[in-house]
Amino acid sequence: MNLFDQISEDIKKAMLAKEKVKLEALRGVKKEFLEAKTAKGSDGSLSEEIAVKILQKMIKQRKDSAQIFQEQNRPELAENELSEVLVIEAYLPAQMSDAELTAAVTAIITSVGAAGQQDMGKVMGVASKQLAGKAEGRLISEKVKTLLAK
Repeated sequence: MNLFDQISEDIKKAMLAKEKVKLEALRGVKKEFLEAKTAKGSDGSLSEEIAVKILQKMIKQRKDSAQIFQEQNRPELAENELSEVLVIEAYLPAQMSDAELTAAVTAIITSVGAAGQQDMGKVMGVASKQLAGKAEGRLISEKVKTLLAK
């Protein structure tokens, strides 16, 4: 079962169980998936790679919104956003641990032949492609910076 079908099935389950937050989050995901499937230039299908990118984008948006709500002293709205993040994260592939990320980035630095901070662009280009969906972009960037600084 692909991710789109899984989301559709889980929407039905959330409706029956009357899980409001989960239902709202999943409906948002399904909306984004449908827009991607019917977008201009799309062939009407949704690859797993694109679906994961959409999920990551939605998680980032909700985390950013939660942070803004916290700054504006609206904790009830921030809590709702963070609850939706937890629901959406369940559909992402397992994220890499810090040790796995360090090993992967170190291997990429070696394969690219990076010598220092000036090679960050080269390393990030390869790292973001290889580690897409496995680690958050911000974490990859921070790890590359720290490893190239050594």
